Amino acid sequence: MESFANDLNQMQRTPLHADHVEALREVGTIRTYAAGDTIIRPGDPMEELLYIESGEIEVVHPITQDRTIAATMGPSQFTGEIGTLSGAVSMIQMRACEASIVIVVKNTDLIKLMSRIPEMSDIILTVFAARRRGNVEHGQTELKLIGADVDKPIQKVAIFAQRNRIAAQLIDLDSAEADAERTSCDLQGYGPAVIFGGEVIDDPTPEKLARTLGLELVIPNDEVVDVLIVGGGPAGVAAGVYAGAEGLSAIVVEDIAIGGQAGTSSRIENYMGFPTGISGGDLLWRGEVQAMKFGTRFAMPLRIEALACRNDRFYATCSNGRELCARSIVVATGVQYRKLPIPRLEEFEGVGVYYAATEMEARFCRNSEAIVVGGGNSAGQAAMFLSRTAAHVHLLVRSGSLAASMSDYLSSRLEADPRITMHYQAEISDLHGDDKLSAVTVKNKADSKHHRYDSRTVFIMAGAAPNTDWLAGHTALDDKGFVLTGTENGGRSPFETSTHGIFAVGDVRSGSVKRVASSVGEGSVVMSEVWNHLNS
Repeated sequence: MESFANDLNQMQRTPLHADHVEALREVGTIRTYAAGDTIIRPGDPMEELLYIESGEIEVVHPITQDRTIAATMGPSQFTGEIGTLSGAVSMIQMRACEASIVIVVKNTDLIKLMSRIPEMSDIILTVFAARRRGNVEHGQTELKLIGADVDKPIQKVAIFAQRNRIAAQLIDLDSAEADAERTSCDLQGYGPAVIFGGEVIDDPTPEKLARTLGLELVIPNDEVVDVLIVGGGPAGVAAGVYAGAEGLSAIVVEDIAIGGQAGTSSRIENYMGFPTGISGGDLLWRGEVQAMKFGTRFAMPLRIEALACRNDRFYATCSNGRELCARSIVVATGVQYRKLPIPRLEEFEGVGVYYAATEMEARFCRNSEAIVVGGGNSAGQAAMFLSRTAAHVHLLVRSGSLAASMSDYLSSRLEADPRITMHYQAEISDLHGDDKLSAVTVKNKADSKHHRYDSRTVFIMAGAAPNTDWLAGHTALDDKGFVLTGTENGGRSPFETSTHGIFAVGDVRSGSVKRVASSVGEGSVVMSEVWNHLNS
């Protein structure tokens, strides 16, 4: 399956060319470090790229000062990762091993250079992306999450970190590793906790974590952007790529994680260009990096709660109380799975009931039976993915067949997999457990028989509903809440809504094809309509 480069030792096989280095020198400054000097600490903003002309730099533990990564960086290499582009904070500590001379380039100047010199951009982005992936996969970070295995708030933070490619170490609450971490940080008496750089984040939430890590996008009150893209799924990210490429100032707002519902898919095999398949998270991660390269900004976790129009400007009220002003809006909020009418459902959400099936959620069904509810491709892909870790997977399908709702290649695999059992005309009737889910009762609607499964995890992927509550009164919606577009509905172009300057793309649009490829296509094409609106 397609993924980014893996090995630290292979990241810079293609060094920057001599003219690239000269371009860095023209916009940068020279800085020297003595042996033992600290270059950056966890929590410091990554606002600079350091190109090493001489010397050596290593990654060290912030408390013990021992080297934590065997490989070091030397002449012709450079520091930084994807967070450097946005000024996020460092997750590691770096130190000069010996006297070193570096070229220092501000991230704002770096982005301008990358847009002007695509060959240099290719090399830097490849290294930055591979470095971030390496940090995530190998836990090279000072962000420690203790207790995600049992604590609901910590689990929310862990899921937010995992889905947004934020490197974090997950430590089980009662493990020896948790005890050692508490001792090293002098945190005796703490139970579940989020620790960054040796300090505890009190009452942790995804919003607090984003703020701590410098991921919170602060927009000046008087700034007016060309286009506000609401939703960070395939359609929204594609719109962000093309907005930036066209020179438009754009912000993509997402309330959970960049990637949306597609970002939770473990394997997409029918997206053109990836014959061995690609995870939804990796696909959308590539798109996010691509959009950032063109200057598009991302704000998350942030939710748009209300919209107003004054003097040909749109004013979006955000969940943090701030207001964003834009000359146009692209609605790409997609859909969310409905909450099914199951007793005690909300009680078990986050502690047994989930609406996504990623590596994070798969941890909780190891060696246990897992229940997946749904008959679409998302449910099928989740069942295939979870079957690697669960003792057995039960797929509950409301109808009597998958022919109309799932791709043939996927339904054929499910039918043939001995680790997966298909239950047609089936639904959950009861959930059982105390603090967390322990068993599930399934009802067969054809014969009204019930069967109880000892299962700690239920994955609900059925009943998609559009995220359009905040649009009520501003654009025409169909009877199910999907956004109406096109000339027959008051728009002046295929993706414009009944309100001029508001456009809709992807799954949230009435009549759209609910596929990743079509959402990407709509997000790409809509920017020509936005351009025409802004310049009419």
